[in-house]
This record gives sequence, C-alpha cells and structure tokens, in this order.
Amino acid sequence: MCNIIYEDNQILVVVKPKNIPVQKDNSEDDDLLSQLKEYLVKKYNKQGNAYLGLVHRLDRPTGGIMVFAKTSKSAGRLCEQIKTDDFQKTYFAVVSGTPRQKQATLINYLKKDEKNNIVKVCPQYEDGAKQAILHYQILETLGDRTLVKINLQTGRSHQIRVQFAAIGCPVVNDVKYGLSTQRGNLALWASVLSFTHPVTKQKLTFKVAPEVDDKAWQNFNLEKFL
Repeated sequence: MCNIIYEDNQILVVVKPKNIPVQKDNSEDDDLLSQLKEYLVKKYNKQGNAYLGLVHRLDRPTGGIMVFAKTSKSAGRLCEQIKTDDFQKTYFAVVSGTPRQKQATLINYLKKDEKNNIVKVCPQYEDGAKQAILHYQILETLGDRTLVKINLQTGRSHQIRVQFAAIGCPVVNDVKYGLSTQRGNLALWASVLSFTHPVTKQKLTFKVAPEVDDKAWQNFNLEKFL
C-alpha cells in the first residue's frame, strides 16, 4: 500500500511507489487506483465500489506525489485547475551529462505511438503532434550526472523523459529513451505538488524527497533543494 500523506472528505494525497501503474493496463499488474479504492471501501465500510477520481498521472516507473478526488465535484474542479497555473507539479531528476544552460525552457512537439507506447519529438504540423513545455533548473552536477528541478507547464505522456533525451541528457536508468543498460530505477520523482483545495479554496503544497535508497540519488543533497 502507498503512503497516504493527506486525506479529507474531498481529496486523497498519496506518494505513488515507483514501478506501479497508476491505473489498470495491459499488464494486469496491481495498480494504484485499485489499491486506493479498496482502501476507501475498507476504511469507510462502503457497500460496493468507492468513487475515486483520477485527475493526473505519473508514468509507471516514476514515483512521487499524486492527488485523487473523492467526489466528482472535486475531480472536475481539480481538472480545471490543471489547465491553469493553480495546479503546479515539480519534479527532481538525475540526468546523464549536463544541459548547456543552467536554466531554460524546453519546447517541443511530441507524438505518441500508442501501439508501442513510445513518444517521439516531431514537427509542429505533423498529425497528432502536441506541444510540450517544461522549465528546468540545474541544482548540482557531480561527475557525469546532474540533478535538475523541473516544472511542467504541460503534462504530456513521457514528457520529461523525451525532452531531456532530445537535448542529449536522458534521465538516468531510462531504458526506453536513454538506451540505458544499467539496472536501477528511473531517476525521476514528482517531488512537489501545489494546488487549491477544490472546496475550501485553501492553497495546499506537499513535498516529498526521492527515495535515496536508489543509487542515482545518493550523492545529492536532496533535502536542501526541496
């Protein structure tokens, strides 16, 4: 079961473990959404299924903070926030090499191959192309690896992984986009989530550092940058 860090009658904020799908996929592996629904059924002694709205996603190998909606009203309001700056997601990543600029905005057009579950950079006017924008800042460089902080402006599938691979700095241990043969978890973590509570209108911010048991993170002072 994942770590639940906040819960009220409208939302559920959790730390998604690495390497678990957010919702059921073709693998039929145990998924986070089903786990959380089962948790709600047991905790509140519900009859039948519990409602839990999925308002944003993380890639299967990516861990970190997520918010789920416990009512349809809250789900709708959170989805509306995602279209604005009210819903902010910050990631930490360890990338191979060092990006040329200390901080910059990456803008690409991405297209997903649904059959093979892979995303590629493509021309702007290609059919199915979607704009992807992120802002990054280099926090620390140690040898041939760099710790970066990333703020997503858009939320495309595999976006961070594809955009950093496109500048020659793939995320460490990314076997899909970095051609990595190393064993280890993907060095990408959803560290900070900030949004307005859908009912109380209070601004909420949650922060969780990456799990330092992964070798990719161990030499960086993560807490300093949260």
